[in-house]
Amino acid sequence: MSENDGNNGGDNHEDAELFAHLRSLWRDVDPMPAALIDRMIAAVATEGLSAEYALLTLVDQPLGAVRGDADALTLQFSDGTTSILLHVTGTASGAHRIDGWVDTTSGLIELAQGERIRTTTASDTDRFVFDDVPDGLTLVRLTTTVGDEQRTLSTPQFEL
Repeated sequence: MSENDGNNGGDNHEDAELFAHLRSLWRDVDPMPAALIDRMIAAVATEGLSAEYALLTLVDQPLGAVRGDADALTLQFSDGTTSILLHVTGTASGAHRIDGWVDTTSGLIELAQGERIRTTTASDTDRFVFDDVPDGLTLVRLTTTVGDEQRTLSTPQFEL
């Protein structure tokens, strides 16, 4: 900056002109890409989205006959890289059984209902089970390690 800046009691008119000239020069020499602002807004908006949300897909069940009278529900959750498939059936005691499968090597699998958290791990065939699950809002969290990064896929809450 010049010696004639605002801190020394003078005006900074010369500096403002210099900066305006530099801005104009860079706009001409290296203009901003047309879609940069939209791409940056999209990048910031989706940062961490997979950690916060999972895609919930209700898998259509065929209308044919099935064994027993129990209602069954099949849910699939995915964050784009990892998927969890849950098959929920009613039990004779009125509770639910959740059979699950994951498509990645997993660490801990948690089933949360309010303050109550139950944990398990998947078998060698990537299958896991939670027995005697009561009615209520439920979510499942899967912790995986990809390279050196530990990731958690948390499903949205669903009603049992």
